[in-house]
Amino acid sequence: MSFNSFGRVFRFTTWGESHGPALGVVVDGCPPGLKLREEDIQTFLDKRKPGGSKFVTQRKEPDRVKILSGVFEDDRTDGPRTTGTPISLMIENVDQRSKDYSDIRDKYRPGHADIAYDAKYGIRDYRGGGRSSARETAARVAAGAVAELALQSILGADFSIRACLVQMGEHKIDRGNFDWGVIEDNPFWCPDPEAAKAWETHLDTARKAGSSMGAVVEVVASGVPAGLGAPVYGKLDADLASAMMSINAAKGVEIGAGFEAAQLSGEENADEIRIKNGSPHYLSNRAGGVLGGISTGQDIVARFAVKPTSSILTPRRTVNAQGEETEIVTRGRHDPCVGIRGVPVGAAMMALVLADHVMLHRAQCG
Repeated sequence: MSFNSFGRVFRFTTWGESHGPALGVVVDGCPPGLKLREEDIQTFLDKRKPGGSKFVTQRKEPDRVKILSGVFEDDRTDGPRTTGTPISLMIENVDQRSKDYSDIRDKYRPGHADIAYDAKYGIRDYRGGGRSSARETAARVAAGAVAELALQSILGADFSIRACLVQMGEHKIDRGNFDWGVIEDNPFWCPDPEAAKAWETHLDTARKAGSSMGAVVEVVASGVPAGLGAPVYGKLDADLASAMMSINAAKGVEIGAGFEAAQLSGEENADEIRIKNGSPHYLSNRAGGVLGGISTGQDIVARFAVKPTSSILTPRRTVNAQGEETEIVTRGRHDPCVGIRGVPVGAAMMALVLADHVMLHRAQCG
């Protein structure tokens, strides 16, 4: 299987399967001299790991990360520091229940990649989806932790990446209630406390019925300098779209105003510019911080839509590997709304794309 790597200069390659002994990632292109400890990466992984509430899968994975290479420590380094060589990270799987999938080994789950995967490779790991499982995203989050720590070192204290859930099913947040300070006070990474309360009822109803709900994740990067990206085939927003669409269950991506821009007039859509403190100051940010594929210095704003989890208890019509029509019920432990744990994954992909573009910009422009 090809295409397990992403990025050009700051590049990562993930490996492993949902029910294998472990999964992990190799990060290449990280600058030397960066302080990097397992605890630093673990902070990011803890935001994504399963079992954190009744609204996510109850698979009990501690997701403890091990650094296998790429750092060095002695009495002159003030703790482990990156050496500039490939950083290999491993996360063991400790709570697989492969038997949960034994009765569907020859059936194709509607909405899952089973039938397409089999058509391409002629062989598939049916235990939790194997390589196509969202379990793979733990490795991305580990790589994203390295990327974000590198960006903080390069861009300074003003740089940050934040992510949240802004819609669950048909239920959107009230932008008037938006508060980044409350996203860790509820199980949904929701910036609207009133919406979070309502979501508990909606998702609990779906969960108890064995069903699922979709969601929209918003990711915002602040403190990003102007000039990242290139105007034709190296567009920053195109790479962000590719990164977000590569996340499991993602079905749509938008930058800034996104699809709503089609409803605006030219006057409404154009972000007017003035001078403030001697620098350009934008009066709005419908462009999402990117113009012509190049960052403007404003916040980078991306959103991606996540479909409802396809593993549900409601019987669905399907076919099996023998070409027979049948029905399927997917048992096991699944997220009733995979978008919840997609929040830290979206933040990781934002960091990985920005780290790559910072390195590319340095290479061309110094």
